[in-house]
Amino acid sequence: MNNKKLHLAIALICLAIPFAYAAYLYPNLPDTIPTHFNLKGEADGFGGRDSIYLGPIIMAFAGLFTYFLLTNIKKIDPKRSAQVEDRLFQNMALVTVIFLSALSLVILYMTIHPGVGIDKLLFPVMGLAFSVMGYFMPQLKQNYFAGFKLPWTLENEANWIATHKVAGKVWLYGGMVQILAGLLLDSMPSFILFFASMIVMVLIPTIFSYRMFKNGNQV
Repeated sequence: MNNKKLHLAIALICLAIPFAYAAYLYPNLPDTIPTHFNLKGEADGFGGRDSIYLGPIIMAFAGLFTYFLLTNIKKIDPKRSAQVEDRLFQNMALVTVIFLSALSLVILYMTIHPGVGIDKLLFPVMGLAFSVMGYFMPQLKQNYFAGFKLPWTLENEANWIATHKVAGKVWLYGGMVQILAGLLLDSMPSFILFFASMIVMVLIPTIFSYRMFKNGNQV
């Protein structure tokens, strides 16, 4: 089995796990279950127990779409001169599928444990995903589908490279902050810190890229 087929097999197994968990839960579910949660982790939407499969279905479609998009970027990206590396995007695609599957498992767990705060489960999972993406960012070459696709990064390769080195560090450490915030802080401080860090993780690379552009694309 070659590397691409192995990645696809792992991705399909990951996407199948939430369905197996939902099937395991189904016989013991009440007739009505939570289907949606607000930012405090409180159930504010309900449906029949068959809706236990709704989350895994949505995540599976999102995961498959993202997986095939990332693994076929080289064929559809106009910036083919960037020589997109297949293995890098295969790894990113697999990480995305793993994240979506983990997110689906978190939602299923909250369905049968509605008292668990969303910050204790969702924020650490998302923080880990951002940290891993931060690890990949410095390796990204110019493309129209992944990374900080700003006017200045797409126009100039040096700007792209420098911006993604900065973004990689910011996302790596920002994700770690989100993980710790979710695990150690109470709900409201964790919520505030999570979204504040998200704003910082977007603003710092964006401002850096613009300032580099204004400086003639010199670091």
